Amino acid sequence: MGKDSKCIIQMSGNTTTIINPKQPKENKSFNFDYSYWSHTTPEDSNYASQQQVYQDIGEEMLLHAFEGYNVCIFAYGQTGAGKSYTMMGRQDVKEQQGIIPLLCEDLFTKFNDSNIDNNMSYSVEVSYMEIYCERVRDLLNPKNKGHLRVREHPLMGPYVEDLSKLAVTAYNDIQDLMDSGNKARTVAATNMNESSSRSHAVSKISLVDLAGSERADSTGAKGTRLKDSAPNKNNKKKKKVETHIPYRDSVLTWLLRENLGGNSRTAMVAALSPADINYDETLSTLRYADRAKQIRAAPPFGALGVQECLHCEPVKPL
Repeated sequence: MGKDSKCIIQMSGNTTTIINPKQPKENKSFNFDYSYWSHTTPEDSNYASQQQVYQDIGEEMLLHAFEGYNVCIFAYGQTGAGKSYTMMGRQDVKEQQGIIPLLCEDLFTKFNDSNIDNNMSYSVEVSYMEIYCERVRDLLNPKNKGHLRVREHPLMGPYVEDLSKLAVTAYNDIQDLMDSGNKARTVAATNMNESSSRSHAVSKISLVDLAGSERADSTGAKGTRLKDSAPNKNNKKKKKVETHIPYRDSVLTWLLRENLGGNSRTAMVAALSPADINYDETLSTLRYADRAKQIRAAPPFGALGVQECLHCEPVKPL
């Protein structure tokens, strides 16, 4: 957050409050399953570490995956608010690793647990793709410059044709593939962030780092940069409560159909900018997260809720 910016976010327990910088007495509060304060330093008694976020969200979702549920964790919010930091973190600093590396490491720990049935076998395959301007690209095969097609299997549901699936036997294998895939992601400058990732990154168990949710006039995006805001528009479509859910309106929601409805467990991390200059975008994110928590999936054997959490991250100086 810039030196001249004022913090407009307050957190108490699971309640997040936003203060209108133009009318300081006008506050709006939202309640979620978790509210994480990580705008300051680890010395702050209220500071929420990456490990705490993973323990509250990632461990539970991994357990649901072993129970047979379709699992999805996705980060939503404006560019620079901390989505990629929450999901990926810093790979070179153990204490700052995000949900994805921590979950993948924990996955193999559970496989190697001595309590696992000796008659049980497992295999792990990794795919890593990006969705950019509604086109799918294989990040593990960047030499393939073509765009992959999304098809529908009668039993398995939506899938990406010819997407690489690489077998791995340890977390280090996944880490190497993630490093390789991250280098191939589409990155472009906007007014919000000079190295903003303008694509959605998707992996299975579905762990999604969405592109920024901000309005086009906030980013100064033009041409292709403006066009790539179309998937962000679909971010908002995805959670609209309707009798018929239009999954096919977006490649992202089509591919995540099995994770966003039915026999699924889904966690949304709403990343917030605490800076007063981003008041409108932060309030929009809070309202979107508040609407999303009302969604209930309805599998044949019961209703499962969408879990909500707030992760407040420092925004990079503009």
